[in-house]
Amino acid sequence: MARVPTMLEHPSPTGDTAADFRARAARRQAEAAEIRQRELLEQASSVNSPDLRIRIWERLHEIPLPRDAGHRLLGVIAAQTGLTVAQVRTEQHNRANPPPPPPAETAP
Repeated sequence: MARVPTMLEHPSPTGDTAADFRARAARRQAEAAEIRQRELLEQASSVNSPDLRIRIWERLHEIPLPRDAGHRLLGVIAAQTGLTVAQVRTEQHNRANPPPPPPAETAP
């Protein structure tokens, strides 16, 4: 009598078994965790500017930098980016008051 393949051994329409699918999912999860860990290190790296560190923090947490200079989150952002609250407030100020665009060149 022929043996019937189990769910783990039976290929899907794409030819993958459930074990293959789980292995791929585990690899993707490990890669995502590695990327997140790298970004956590980058968000606090003194090599990066305060602006870049805060942008990395915003991307990781999917939260924009609060506009209120007294917002409680500023202390959290400062701690997690290795910045001071004053540096975070400076970035708030810079975003609220961007420099004017350079004057357009005129033809001679």
